[in-house]
Amino acid sequence: MVDQTHFLNARLADGSLRDLIVADGRFSAIAPAGNAARSGAVDLAGQLVLPAFVEGHTHLDTSFYGDAWRPHIPCTNGFDVRERVAFQMRNLEQAAAMEERAGNQLELCVGNGSLAMRSHVMVDAVVGLKHVETILGVREKYRDLIDIQLVAFPQSGILSSPGTAELLDEALRLGCDLIGGLDPASFDRDVKGHLDVVFGLAEKRGAGVDVHLHDRGTLGLFEIEEIVARTTASSMQGKVVISHAYALGDISPDALARAAERIAAAGIAIMTNAPGDHPFPPLAALRKAGVTVFAGSDNIRDSWWPYGDGDMLNRANMIGYRSGFYEDWELEAACDVVSHAGAKALGLEGYGIAAGAKADFVALKAEHVPEAVVAVPKDRIVYRAGREVARSGKVSAKAR
Repeated sequence: MVDQTHFLNARLADGSLRDLIVADGRFSAIAPAGNAARSGAVDLAGQLVLPAFVEGHTHLDTSFYGDAWRPHIPCTNGFDVRERVAFQMRNLEQAAAMEERAGNQLELCVGNGSLAMRSHVMVDAVVGLKHVETILGVREKYRDLIDIQLVAFPQSGILSSPGTAELLDEALRLGCDLIGGLDPASFDRDVKGHLDVVFGLAEKRGAGVDVHLHDRGTLGLFEIEEIVARTTASSMQGKVVISHAYALGDISPDALARAAERIAAAGIAIMTNAPGDHPFPPLAALRKAGVTVFAGSDNIRDSWWPYGDGDMLNRANMIGYRSGFYEDWELEAACDVVSHAGAKALGLEGYGIAAGAKADFVALKAEHVPEAVVAVPKDRIVYRAGREVARSGKVSAKAR
C-alpha cells in the first residue's frame, strides 16, 4: 500500500497556489490548487513552501550550543588560525559530551528547516579519530531527520602535524565523505605538499574535496589557482569546494573576473558565511560568471565566535544585506544560495519542489521569497519525506 499525503494550497516560489501529493516520501504530483478536501489532507492555507534549506558548512564537533556560555578569547595580535585552534582545544577540555553538543546543534538546524548538512570534523595527531568516531555515531542517530555529509578536516594542518595524513585516510575509510584541507600556504607552508595529500586521498578513496582557505590577497588567489589546476588535472569537476575563499573579496575586479572564469570552468563551488570582519566572495560577480556559490553557518557559538543561530534563512538575509541585495531578483538569489545552490554543491539527489523530488520542505508565513528573506519568519513547519518533523523551531520527531 502506498503511503500518500495531500498538502493543499501551498504557495510556490513563482506565486502560484498548488496542491502537493506525497507518496512514499517523494512528491508524486504537483497540481493546481482546488482539489476537494479529503480525509487526512493538510491545508497549508497559502503558506510559502520552499525546499528544505542546506546547511553547507558547519562544525558539529566543536559547537558549544546548549552548553555553558564560553566567553570569546581574542587573538593577541590579530586573527591567527593557530592561536584560535589552541583556544578551541582548551575550551573543548571543559565542554559537555560531544554527542550532547552535536545533538543540540542538529536539532537547532532541523528546527529552523535545514534537512541537509555538511559538517567538518577535526582530525589531527592530538585528537586522533575520536571526533570522527563520535560524529559518525551522531549522524547515524539522526539519519531519519537530516542527511549529513562529513569532511575529515585537518584543523592543525597536515604536514605540520605528523601522522595526520594517515589519520585522514582512516577517517575516509571509516565513513567520512570528503577530505578537507586548511590554508596550504600559510599553515603548512607547502602548497604542493599539502595538496598532494588532499587530492591523493580523494583519488584513493573516491572522495570529494572541501578546503578551508582563509588566506587573503594574492597569496589566497595563488592557492585558488593551484586548487583549480589540481581539480582539472584530476578530472574532479563538480566534486571540489573552496570554503571561505576570502581572497576573492580582497582582489581587484579584473583579477576577480579572471579567477571566476577559471573557477567556473573547473566546476569548483565556493562556500561563504559572509563573516562580519573579513572580506568574502562577491556573490553577484561569481554567480554571473557561472560559479556555484552556497552558504553555511560555519561556527555556531564556539571558540571562533559567539554568533550563529543555525537558521539558513537568516543566513540568506545576512548574505543579502552584506552584498547590497535590494531588488527582488537579488533577494531570490540570496535564498538560492542556501537552497538550490547548496544542493548542487553537495550533489544532493532529488532536491526541490517538483514531481519525483524528495518531499523535504518548509512551510512559512510569507507572500513570496523576497519577503521570506527580509522578514525571516520564525513560524515554520518543517517536513521530512512528507512527515512533520519540526514546528516553530522545535523538533517534534524523534531521532533514532
